[in-house]
Amino acid sequence: MTLDERLALALLEHGATVATAESCTAGLVAGRLADRPGSSAYLVGGFVTYANEAKTAEVGVSEDLLARVGAVSEEVAIAMARGARARLGTTYGVSTTGVAGPDGGTPDKPVGLVHVAVASADRTWHRCLQLDGDRARVRTDSVTHALELLLEALDD
Repeated sequence: MTLDERLALALLEHGATVATAESCTAGLVAGRLADRPGSSAYLVGGFVTYANEAKTAEVGVSEDLLARVGAVSEEVAIAMARGARARLGTTYGVSTTGVAGPDGGTPDKPVGLVHVAVASADRTWHRCLQLDGDRARVRTDSVTHALELLLEALDD
């Protein structure tokens, strides 16, 4: 059984719903969730929050947090996941934020650095990834890791 099949089954079995907040993946997580027939039973909606202003306006990430730690950080990934969940009233929020490349990397935050997070009402899960490959590969792999983390959250 594929990851997507296992995740869909787990979401349905738990009666869980999902909202997404995506930066570097720009809607690919929501798109992959929606690829499966019947996904409307668990996918409520999502936010593409590419710019910091969108992270603040759409999912409530504080300007102070963004100024303090930067968009590509564990703290912002968690805030995005919590914000998506809160805004759409879902069981889980899932987020991605990172540097997909080929430009934009720094010594502290190189190309391929991605943070994914999942939030429920009382818990958060996070992964810091250092992915290889071109922009498309970094984005695709980020989606897979985000979905794996959501499945992990469902299994906890």
